[in-house]
Amino acid sequence: MPETTFLTGSTGFVGAAVARLLLAKGHRVRALSRPHNDRRNLNGLDIEIIEGDLTQPETYRDALKGCRNLFHVAADYRIWVPNAAAMNRVNIDGTRSLMLAALDAGIERIVYTSSVATLGLHKDGTPAREDSPVAFSDMVGVYKQSKYLAEEEVSRLIAHHNLPAVIVNPSTPIGPRDIKPTPTGRIIVDAVKGRMPAYVDTGLNIAHVDDVAMGHWLAFERGKIGERYILGGSNLALSDILAIIADIVGRPAPKIKLPRAAIYPVAIGMEIAARLTGWEPMVTRDALRMAKKKMYFSTAKAERDLGYRARPAREAIEDAIAWFRAEGYC
Repeated sequence: MPETTFLTGSTGFVGAAVARLLLAKGHRVRALSRPHNDRRNLNGLDIEIIEGDLTQPETYRDALKGCRNLFHVAADYRIWVPNAAAMNRVNIDGTRSLMLAALDAGIERIVYTSSVATLGLHKDGTPAREDSPVAFSDMVGVYKQSKYLAEEEVSRLIAHHNLPAVIVNPSTPIGPRDIKPTPTGRIIVDAVKGRMPAYVDTGLNIAHVDDVAMGHWLAFERGKIGERYILGGSNLALSDILAIIADIVGRPAPKIKLPRAAIYPVAIGMEIAARLTGWEPMVTRDALRMAKKKMYFSTAKAERDLGYRARPAREAIEDAIAWFRAEGYC
């Protein structure tokens, strides 16, 4: 009899990759989805859909019964957040409610998807680790703050209520099925279209979304309760990422490096316009603040303890571009 695993975030980018992997591993997947979610990422998958909402525990509490495992991948992930309370209700309150419901349902094993956004960064640009010093005051923007507090809540429940959870901290996933797309996915699409003539001096850790999904599985199989594991890939300057994209699509790489100070007035203008129109701005002040540091991370712990491996960055970028082209984004 296959195990039944409860999954949140299955319609999203990382969650859909986790769903596919769980099915490939022989699990029955019971997936929480809001009634009007875009479910294209689940087309053709043999998944039981539970219509509900993280912010309304009564909509999924009964569905947790009979499940042995829980993968909590869902999150409200946006850089532009005009309504902080709405994001906090999902990322903090929703996570707490789900974990408490899982305890009541007798769930035996949980993988909680946090983010490298909750980790400390090194001023010298060297890769950060799971134990790099960090405080709430280091969190720039509502998203990072909400994920930091959500992870703190999961850790508290592990310590004081024996929550059987392993924490994973994905870096910046790219690849197929980025339907929104994510902020990094938008960078790739814009670069393919030739809409990135300049860049700022920052750096990212990018990983193929399917490698990140495999990291979730490895954490489920081999992770230690209460531990956190960075699921990342290659540390690359933004200029290098754009150069790889340019080489793949056969266009010149951008040569102009813009100082962040020059972009701040543009970010302010875009935020004002966003509040008036409801459209998400292409650049925000929080994004520029985050870009001050190179967001580089080490996967050494996940490699050592879980057997995690990430494919080369170019392969991940190629897969992302191929999917965006096939789906008409580019």
